[in-house]
Amino acid sequence: PAAQASVSNGEDAGGGAGKELVDLKIFWNKTKHEVKFPLDSTGSELKQKIHALTGLPPAMQKVMYKGLVPEDKTLREIKVTSGAKIMVVGSTINDVLAVNTPKDAAQQDSKAEENKKEPLCRQKQHRKVLDKGKPEDVMPSVKGAQERLPPVPLSGMYNKSGGKVRLTFKLEQDQLWIGTKERTEKLPMGSIKNVVSEPIEGHEDYHMMAFQLGPTEASYYWVYWVPTQYVDAIKDTVLGKWQYF
Repeated sequence: PAAQASVSNGEDAGGGAGKELVDLKIFWNKTKHEVKFPLDSTGSELKQKIHALTGLPPAMQKVMYKGLVPEDKTLREIKVTSGAKIMVVGSTINDVLAVNTPKDAAQQDSKAEENKKEPLCRQKQHRKVLDKGKPEDVMPSVKGAQERLPPVPLSGMYNKSGGKVRLTFKLEQDQLWIGTKERTEKLPMGSIKNVVSEPIEGHEDYHMMAFQLGPTEASYYWVYWVPTQYVDAIKDTVLGKWQYF
């Protein structure tokens, strides 16, 4: 593997005079940037700083610290501490333009074909779990909202066998822990090929979600009754890449 480059940059976005600064380690594209940055700056201002460091436009950035960093909140509000690791994913304009167009078309055709299929929640294999009803101890949902991953595991959900399952996102180790009563599987984020989800009919504030652990759909690990507000944050955190379609 390519050696990780390290770049030290002691300047902050606005000069920093009289402001409380925090030491950040910003990781993008196998490069680490060490910077001091005002603790009361917003996620949007952090994106501008990342743009200056990497050339990556703010609109193309996904900035993560215990989930997606909101643009309208300050680093202090989301409890960023000195020495924090900030993960950045995204592609430069040149990378986007280099994407193979026929491949994009094939992906779009595949997606269109997938949309013609019967909704997942009506398929027999899923109905036997969904017909058990919503678990009493499932975490509450917030319909129409998008939130960062909570600091505690997502719990109270079912897996394909109808057993209880919890998801723990270990960002420092870049791992997803899938825990059941019997055992806990510790999966490197990079080993998960894809994440798919679909709202549950009649309970659209919850989703059914699958993590693809191998090369085919047979390797999907299904989780039911995922609160809708965390779905995008889970996908962003696990996949750590841009979707062009």
